[in-house]
Amino acid sequence: MAKGKVSQELIEQLKKIVGEKFVYTDKDKLEPYSHDEVTDPHYMKEAQCVVLPANTDEVSKCVKACYDANVIMVPRAAGTGLAAGAVAIFGGVIISIERMNKIIEIDKDNMVCVTEPGVTTAVLQDTVQKDGLFYGGDPCSGDSCFIGGNVATNAGGNRAVKYGVTRDQVMGMEVVTPSGEVVTLGGKFRKNATGYMLMHLFIGSEGTLGIITKIYLKLVALPKYQMDLLAVFGNLDDAIALTPKVMNAGITPTCVEFMDNASIKQVEIFLNEKLQHSDVGNYIIIQIAGDSEDVLDEQCEKIDELARANKALDVLVANPAIIWKSRKAYLEADRARSLVFSMEDIVVPMTEIPGAVQKISKLSGKYDVAMHCAGHCGDGNVHIDILKDDRTQEQWEDMLPKIQGEIYALVYGLGGRLSGEHGIGYKRAALMAKYMSPIELHMMKAVKKALDPKNIMNPGKVVNINDEVPVE
Repeated sequence: MAKGKVSQELIEQLKKIVGEKFVYTDKDKLEPYSHDEVTDPHYMKEAQCVVLPANTDEVSKCVKACYDANVIMVPRAAGTGLAAGAVAIFGGVIISIERMNKIIEIDKDNMVCVTEPGVTTAVLQDTVQKDGLFYGGDPCSGDSCFIGGNVATNAGGNRAVKYGVTRDQVMGMEVVTPSGEVVTLGGKFRKNATGYMLMHLFIGSEGTLGIITKIYLKLVALPKYQMDLLAVFGNLDDAIALTPKVMNAGITPTCVEFMDNASIKQVEIFLNEKLQHSDVGNYIIIQIAGDSEDVLDEQCEKIDELARANKALDVLVANPAIIWKSRKAYLEADRARSLVFSMEDIVVPMTEIPGAVQKISKLSGKYDVAMHCAGHCGDGNVHIDILKDDRTQEQWEDMLPKIQGEIYALVYGLGGRLSGEHGIGYKRAALMAKYMSPIELHMMKAVKKALDPKNIMNPGKVVNINDEVPVE
């Protein structure tokens, strides 16, 4: 791994590129960049310098300066990640794209939005909606996460059932390579059979292959009507088992989400609001959308029929503001209870969710630890929050790997993977290396070595190609 230090000479060079006020070296300014949403102190490290370029040219020059000085670079978006992927675990310079926050163009004829990476997902959604268009990506952190971070982590979110994950929204991008070169991959066209699809290497690469500076996003027509349904079950297995029955009935929901009873009760405490059937209920939240009210009414009736046949306690049309506020508060509710917790992000075939969740839930009793489950059952993605509560750090670090080991052994046995949408970052790199096929891991390392031969672009994240050692 590169051993170059961030010299005063490099700092002065960066100041000349972006302006003195946009280069941070003071501890109070570095601290907010020392972590993402992972609150375990084990994953918190301060960079030696943070630089905030305003455009692609400045990004390119900053990267070239670091490349020439053999200094580590860590690309960073909004810092809402859950895998310590944008943290300077190995020191160096954080390159933040937060100033690159303009929507460049909304091309209604080609149904494309061209944007800088520092635009929040919610702002982009609201902006294109004013033109009668719709952006399909919808991570739960949409109010605060950046589009660039969504692309870099291949964010999933609530609408993946119908619209796919972020990868399915991206038509093209502009990228700054680890040596500072600028390249455009893809564009405003929807088909491309011109050589290797390099763009897809960068989607989900978590800043390990380059820095994304411009994105071309696919848009669709804004649906005219939308309806949110809440089905409440006394048994979580019955709740989750509803999903394939809905899908096989010829209905393609926009979202199918679930929350177990423990999660509902925790959210209720956090919001200080009474939630329906919170005493015994497990939730399935289904959103349907389309251009015909009659069709939506028919689908609503069918979902109600299927849910009640599957032992639902109640099925009702939900207030979208309340139900989605509750679902999206899941993470913050657990953080309010236990500042340190581990959010696991497993994905299994959709039909395997009930069995997987049932077996994982038993670990809560085995280890006497609070574990809350919620997620996207329409695409097999389950989030399990394991709460540290009042355990000592030593007890926590002893217990957590044991629980993870049991979870991942189960998941891989079911044909799943250890991350569905949160990514690998630093937090899961060693775990991925343990459970992934050696051949697949070798191929990933070959890509990293080919595109970042100096190993200075976010090293130690996703794959380790050297013996990286965190800075003290």
